[in-house]
Amino acid sequence: MTTAEIASSSSTSNSTGQRGVSRVLAKLSHSLAGGAFYEAHMMYRTLYFRYTAQKRYQDCLDLLFDGAQKLIAKQQEGSAADLCLLLVDTLEKRGPLPEDTENLLWVPRLGTLIQGLSSGIVERETLIQRAIKWSISLHGQYGHPVLHKLIAHVFWTEGNIESARHHYLLCQDGSLCGRVLIEISQSRGFQSEVDLFLVQAVLQQLSLKDRKSAEDTFIEYTRYHPKLLRHEFPYKEPLVNFLYFLFRLIETKSVTGFRSLRKLYDPSLKRDTSFLKYVTKIGVIYFDEQPETNAGPPGLGGMFGDIFSRMMQGFDEEDAEDQSTPQRRQNVNELD
Repeated sequence: MTTAEIASSSSTSNSTGQRGVSRVLAKLSHSLAGGAFYEAHMMYRTLYFRYTAQKRYQDCLDLLFDGAQKLIAKQQEGSAADLCLLLVDTLEKRGPLPEDTENLLWVPRLGTLIQGLSSGIVERETLIQRAIKWSISLHGQYGHPVLHKLIAHVFWTEGNIESARHHYLLCQDGSLCGRVLIEISQSRGFQSEVDLFLVQAVLQQLSLKDRKSAEDTFIEYTRYHPKLLRHEFPYKEPLVNFLYFLFRLIETKSVTGFRSLRKLYDPSLKRDTSFLKYVTKIGVIYFDEQPETNAGPPGLGGMFGDIFSRMMQGFDEEDAEDQSTPQRRQNVNELD
């Protein structure tokens, strides 16, 4: 067969394929209009296989996104969720494009689709996990922060506070995270736990090497939480002072100071068994410490221990009425 014959054969094949796709699209439109949603779903899948076989990824993505939205609008969430999973599969097959803006276009689109699916759809959790896994190729090992923020909003509006909190911690928006923690603390915590909500979140953020978000979370929470006894250093809650010192030691990379601080606040850190685990990881990340297996907590370090002890003396005698009045409060509907 000559080159011209091969080209002619290929052109004929492509033309036939295009006509076949056009026929399926026409039937698909008719099925949707007539309420034959199962048939429509099957035709979407047929087109998915044809498009991906031809590596027509953009056409496939546009088709699946449009189809998922239409099926969600028709309350066919199970079928819509299947198309969403095929969409993520297509993104994975296509791979990242040279133009970053085109890649990032699908982050909010995936968030919109996830928002359209109710919590009772079992495929939604799989979709969330796969979408985050796909976004890792765009933004580090934990996935894209915008996607986490969108997912967090979905869980928050559904009242799934624990899942929402997890994703807010990964959205790299410390101010938002601080406001969310204030809401959670107010609605679910006791006065005696007001510091614990902050400490756990900040230690987790630092353990994730997200120091900027950790500092912003700390500032937002300490400035505006109405139940904190003081809104500036020195704080009345020991663990809040611990975080205050910790941030400054991270700046100076003082290993001796870090060990002193950890020893001094060891009784308070034992209020939650996870705190010491996070502090150990922080020591490795920011102070190049090697995790200790058998040894007890390091000593106070002489001078640094004395300094911290002196700084802490008299805190309990501070008049609680000297506290700063919170200047503003954000309610759950303003968590954007």
